[in-house]
Amino acid sequence: MPSYSPTPPLKKSRTHLIIAASAAAIIAAVVGTGIVVVHSGYGSKPAAAAKPTGGATGVAATETPTPTPSYDEVTADSFTIELRTTKRQCFGTAGCNVTVEPDLTYLGDSEGIAPDAVYEITYEIHGDESGPVIETAELSDQTSLNYTPSMISTASAGTNVSVEITDVTAQGG
Repeated sequence: MPSYSPTPPLKKSRTHLIIAASAAAIIAAVVGTGIVVVHSGYGSKPAAAAKPTGGATGVAATETPTPTPSYDEVTADSFTIELRTTKRQCFGTAGCNVTVEPDLTYLGDSEGIAPDAVYEITYEIHGDESGPVIETAELSDQTSLNYTPSMISTASAGTNVSVEITDVTAQGG
């Protein structure tokens, strides 16, 4: 009778695991390097070009200065403003609670606005029971407007709510 020898258990190959782990490590290294390269160049000025020394002719090259860009003066008259009502809750003869947001339009080309400047646009909302409400919106990156919606209380549903820009100040740029 032939002897019976059990087959040894098969050892699972870990080749696929090693390949997947290596690929993940390479991808992580490439992404990490890309992030470092992008952030190291972000916000930095390009290196100045080397000036020619004149070479064999002995004539020095003349350098043309880069013109400084000029931007429009931004004032209260540079914008139009309207209010957009986003919420209204009326209570019969007791008046209404109204939530409004500024809808600003720049009257010029947005390229004329200094890209590094932050403009604080102060505006006054009329129609609230307790008097004018003064708010400020912030314009940055030439087109990004940040503001807080305003909640006002009107005496009745027919109260006329209006707005006007009172001041524009620039910081930076």
